[in-house]
Amino acid sequence: MRSVAVIILHTFMVQASAEEMEASNDAVGDMVVDRLIDKLIGGLSLQSLMPARTMPWPFQQVQQPMQPMNALPMQMQPLQVTQPLQSVQPAWGMQPLQQTRPRQTVTPAAEAWSAEPVTDMNKAAKEMRLKHLEEQAIASLKLAVDSGKQVVFPNALIAGDTVITYLLHKAGLLPKVKVLAVDTLHLFPETLTFLKDIEAAYDFKAHMSMAQGVTGEGAEAKANYDKMYGADLWQTNIEEYDRVCKVEPFQRGLKDLGAEIIITGRTRWQGNERAWLDIYEAPRKAGGFGNCNPIAYWTLEDTFDYIAMNKVLHHPLHAKGYPSIGDAKDTIPIPEDGSVFFKDWKFTGDKTEWLGYALERKGRFVGLKNKDGSTKTECGIHVAGAEKTFDRDLWDKSTSIKGIDDEDQILTLKKDSKGSLVVVYAPWCQFCQAMESSFEDTAKSEGMEDFNFVKFRGDTRREFVQANMETQSFPTIGFMKNGKFEKYASEDRSVEALRKFIKSADTGVALNE
Repeated sequence: MRSVAVIILHTFMVQASAEEMEASNDAVGDMVVDRLIDKLIGGLSLQSLMPARTMPWPFQQVQQPMQPMNALPMQMQPLQVTQPLQSVQPAWGMQPLQQTRPRQTVTPAAEAWSAEPVTDMNKAAKEMRLKHLEEQAIASLKLAVDSGKQVVFPNALIAGDTVITYLLHKAGLLPKVKVLAVDTLHLFPETLTFLKDIEAAYDFKAHMSMAQGVTGEGAEAKANYDKMYGADLWQTNIEEYDRVCKVEPFQRGLKDLGAEIIITGRTRWQGNERAWLDIYEAPRKAGGFGNCNPIAYWTLEDTFDYIAMNKVLHHPLHAKGYPSIGDAKDTIPIPEDGSVFFKDWKFTGDKTEWLGYALERKGRFVGLKNKDGSTKTECGIHVAGAEKTFDRDLWDKSTSIKGIDDEDQILTLKKDSKGSLVVVYAPWCQFCQAMESSFEDTAKSEGMEDFNFVKFRGDTRREFVQANMETQSFPTIGFMKNGKFEKYASEDRSVEALRKFIKSADTGVALNE
């Protein structure tokens, strides 16, 4: 009887509906089997046909319904039973259980998903994730170092950068990488102190870069900056401030260190501008820098979890409510009352105020607007095209444009009885870059062979050019002669326009126009 029942059960099951077979994969598979048997043989129970078991029957999912017999190939012959039927065993080697048990209703093991076990499971899952992220990040850093190219790590000392510093140290790669730090001269005092702390802890020395022409440290450097560029530059022209204090020192630092590959702490979690960021980025143009973004796939929660798990040295202002740290002038705690902070390797307060998507820099660039009126979210260093802001000095290979770097020398030329056309410029300025060819072509045009064409960089000596060369913005073009500076007022910087200006400013110049 049992063998016949088993054969009938097998035949019925392979013809069962998809709904019933899908249900057989659930924890209530016993009840499904029982229902099938009930349809076949009425009052017989499953325990009279099969041995009892202590776990659900491992039915395999049926991918396709069984074809009816009349659909089988013609060459197939009916099966001949040549041996007695064997007892049915599960497909992957389960041994038949020896004891039977009465039919039972299957109930989920709720205690396995109560608060304490779930907490433990999540903790274990998080540790597995962080282990993978660590391995992935270190592997990417090794690839960068082993490439044979010069690797530079610009370290802003924010949470992600402190993790990368730790990973480089842990992997023994820090001595093979050059570290760049940019002092914007508007940083928190704690930032420079923290830099010295991690330099001592990890045994490295960062290359410091700041606005061009500024010397000294601390208050002395800030005073020199204020004199050269103006203390309110960030308020009057934020784009120029970014270039003077961040982009230009950053690019110059990379060049000074011979960078070929840059390690960054950018992540997809930081916002839409970086949502599709990959770990590896090819140079944006020939001769540019490749990027290695080892924590590109980390969330900010991953970063702080990793800091806590490994006791990573991190910026002291996290303990005062700052999720990210930039310039003191436009960085605030989040929320502003400082009720959320990270101290002693754990969060106090509602950490979602910090850790939500794109919230890391919520306290940065506060009150700042881009030129188009949009809210500022980037300092300009990592935006597309940033490499083009200061790849080289302008007119650096010209034989027609004379470069003057000394203030006394330019004043002497201004007093000369021979006229000169001077452009006061900034190499990062897009308008200066746009007029590079026309100014060069004017110098090479007919009748200009003996005329003086001069370039004088003004962004590094702001007060001087304001006082002596009527310069408020770049480029400023002027005609100098006999101690006077006549400013060119038009924005038409074509060869024809510049030649007409020269002719009108210097009657001694004869041009056939």
